[in-house]
Amino acid sequence: VHRVPLRKMKSLRQRLQEQGLLESYLEQHPYNLAAKYFPGIAVEPLENYMDDEYFGTISIGTPPQEFTVVFDTGSSNLWVPSVFCSSPACRNHNRFNPAESSTFLSTNDTLFIAYGTGSMTGVLGYDTVNVAGINVRNQIFGLAETEPGDFFYYTPFDGILGLAFPSIASSGATPVFDNMMMENLVDRHLFSVYLSRDSQGGSFVLFGAIDPYYTTRGISWIPLSAETYWQITMESVSISGAPVACSSGCQAIVDTGTTLLAVPIRAFRTLMRRLGANSSGEISCEAVSNLPDLIFHIHGKEFPVPPRAYVLRSNGYCTLGLQGMDVPTEEGELWILGDVFIREYYVIFDRANNKVGLSQLP
Repeated sequence: VHRVPLRKMKSLRQRLQEQGLLESYLEQHPYNLAAKYFPGIAVEPLENYMDDEYFGTISIGTPPQEFTVVFDTGSSNLWVPSVFCSSPACRNHNRFNPAESSTFLSTNDTLFIAYGTGSMTGVLGYDTVNVAGINVRNQIFGLAETEPGDFFYYTPFDGILGLAFPSIASSGATPVFDNMMMENLVDRHLFSVYLSRDSQGGSFVLFGAIDPYYTTRGISWIPLSAETYWQITMESVSISGAPVACSSGCQAIVDTGTTLLAVPIRAFRTLMRRLGANSSGEISCEAVSNLPDLIFHIHGKEFPVPPRAYVLRSNGYCTLGLQGMDVPTEEGELWILGDVFIREYYVIFDRANNKVGLSQLP
């Protein structure tokens, strides 16, 4: 069984708060979450790792060099810092050294990925990548040469392993999971994700299989509306039986690389008002027990997200795990169902049938 255990680290927000750096950091790093989803560019709003993130370990090269990566269903490239990078952010993270790998193949191709806070640049190379005991030979990946600003300096991960579709990969690089499928390294052309709640352990990405322990309530299969991100159509979002947003339908992306629920600005303001939060999203911790579920209506079924999931508690404060964002798409407004949503469901990403499977967790 090819299972990558994921660990949840103390959030960037918490660590900056503890050092008294949070306010100045946020002023210096304005960001645009929407940037990730504009067509034609594979973009990462890395600022979003501010709250919580789940990381796993992979290795690259022969002998193996280890890296901590975010398994991100909202992008398609694999990249890690390299010894060619002198940005401050590279100096305190693991860096890949191609000279120490007997299986590395270099190229003259460059990689550019735009971020909410700047951009990373690098070169592309090929090497053996080991994920959960699966050896993917000749996997193309990015060796970062520059990383923007000081943002990456504070992040507890080294790089990113994208799990979305080849159509959005920068520089036409073949994603890791596509190579796993092409080389028949997985039993089934799907992977599944379990993100534990709070500080519980046990989170994982499972390649090529569905763990029946997490599907006792059945699986609801939802067809994709685009083969780019893991994008689906939602019919509406309701509270207490009444639609509050997306009332004429909208698009949603199931994205492990986004911490929060990203909501179109108008719907965001409505939800903030309905849930009793102030302008910065703070809410009285005493009021949480009386809040309603958010109900997502998808493919004819209801998928509830209770207040214990969408209210984040940190250092005695309670804030809504929602974030305003506007991305114009041809199909209408776009929502991002990030970890706040995913923690309530075991999610199966099925490439064979281009569907997302959701199984409600107890």
